[in-house]
Amino acid sequence: MDNPNERREFVRLDYATPLVYKICKKETISKLLEGYTSNISPNGLLCNVRESVNPDDILWLSFDRRLLSICEKLEKRVFIYQNGIIGKVARVEPKGSDNFDVGLKFITREEPGFTIRI
Repeated sequence: MDNPNERREFVRLDYATPLVYKICKKETISKLLEGYTSNISPNGLLCNVRESVNPDDILWLSFDRRLLSICEKLEKRVFIYQNGIIGKVARVEPKGSDNFDVGLKFITREEPGFTIRI
């Protein structure tokens, strides 16, 4: 039976793996940061990071080849760049003084008005 309190459009698949990421801004693009994934869905993924990010920030995330393959299977149009995906921060939830859960929406190759400038 469906949970009437569940607001998610897509089912989440638990998948924890280390990742490295970059915040795609001029002042941070050269920093390679670390975190890990928590779960994935056809629309995006949830990850845990130490750097504070803002909603609508664009991130490049790189992780094991298996998860990259899962991303491609779940969202066939996902934007893959240098063996990582590009995503837009949809939500940020603090999890302590230096720890954040970040909901990331996949950016697709057909995203209107999106160009990569890394």
